[in-house]
Amino acid sequence: MALNNIWIGFILIAFIVALCKLLILGDTDVFTHIISSTFSSATTGFEISLGLTGILSLWLGLMKIGEKAGLIERFARLSSPVFSKLFPELPENHPATGSIFMNFSANLLGLDNAATPIGLKAMQQLQELNHKKDTASNSMIMFLCINASGLTVIPITIMMYRAQFNAVNPSDIFLPILLTTFFSTLVAIVSVCIIQKINVFQKNLFLFFGGMIIFIGGLMWLFRSMNQEQIALYSTLFANILLFAIICGFIFSGLRKKLNVYETFIEGAKEGFKTAINIIPYLIAIFVAIGVFRASGAMDFLTDGIRICITTLGWDARFVEGLPTILMKPLSGSGSRGMMLDAMNTFGADSFAGRLSCIAQGSVDTAFYIVAVYYGSVAIKKSRYTITCALIADLAGAVAAIMMTYLFFSDAI
Repeated sequence: MALNNIWIGFILIAFIVALCKLLILGDTDVFTHIISSTFSSATTGFEISLGLTGILSLWLGLMKIGEKAGLIERFARLSSPVFSKLFPELPENHPATGSIFMNFSANLLGLDNAATPIGLKAMQQLQELNHKKDTASNSMIMFLCINASGLTVIPITIMMYRAQFNAVNPSDIFLPILLTTFFSTLVAIVSVCIIQKINVFQKNLFLFFGGMIIFIGGLMWLFRSMNQEQIALYSTLFANILLFAIICGFIFSGLRKKLNVYETFIEGAKEGFKTAINIIPYLIAIFVAIGVFRASGAMDFLTDGIRICITTLGWDARFVEGLPTILMKPLSGSGSRGMMLDAMNTFGADSFAGRLSCIAQGSVDTAFYIVAVYYGSVAIKKSRYTITCALIADLAGAVAAIMMTYLFFSDAI
């Protein structure tokens, strides 16, 4: 679904709801609130965009060092036993393998804007091997469904946003996102493997996913035995150590290759700066639309309706405030990001809703957007079962995000 349609939809729904409130309820201030929200939302969107400049420049600079130092290539060789099973159509050592790995690596680091250009390159290389140019190949479907599942290990951007909203521990959502994205990615891979008749019990795949399941299960068991303070302490410590180790590893790999590390970093940082500047108008646009949508009362109608249903069943309804991010995520990355930022701005970065929105935003990706952009870049018209598997992965991620928020942040308000 095009972001343009979503943006227009928000505005139209807001106008209809506001008009109904004026005519039926006699609320003469509703349009005043809407206009005020457009200005404040535009300002907030611009400030948030500027905050992205530094973090994108930093990590794209480090990624450039890792790429030129051959670190990415070495990781690709290490991953080949698994890749050869998930993408059996790819010839050995085909360039698409390296592009797919680099795309996955950028996603793992939470660098969405870096992953997309590399992903488009991978799609073009996969299209060269595709015998039916208007129909998605099996490799394309596997690639896109894994992308749609989130595949995030280091949610740099999410932690940066939390820092901007004055979270006490911006990285405390690191482990919950890791657990959630593991479940969504596993569901995506298994669902595609079933349709493509790929044996998930092959030795390499079985050992890899079996090991991951045991590792993730062990983490969940460990943290379930801890109180909230211990969970926050250890997850934050682990996240910070891992982040620092990655930074040092990329720099040391560049030094070993005798690269001009500084110049290489600057080259990548310039790309990050350009990317951050380019997203300013898009973030302002979606922020204004969401602000208008909320100011009109439309968001309250939606969440209140769901909350009534949940409380009627006797369930804890705190997760309802995070549902806008979850519901928007399959449609638009910018839209769901705006919903996440709005939740933190409205309820607080350390609130239950704020944390749930961050976990949901960092754990799955935009199924419809990814399919439209990636397939559109190579003129694929028949997506086959891509959307179905991607939405199954998104649903698994949404359920896991809610569960992890209750597990890690049950004391949050």
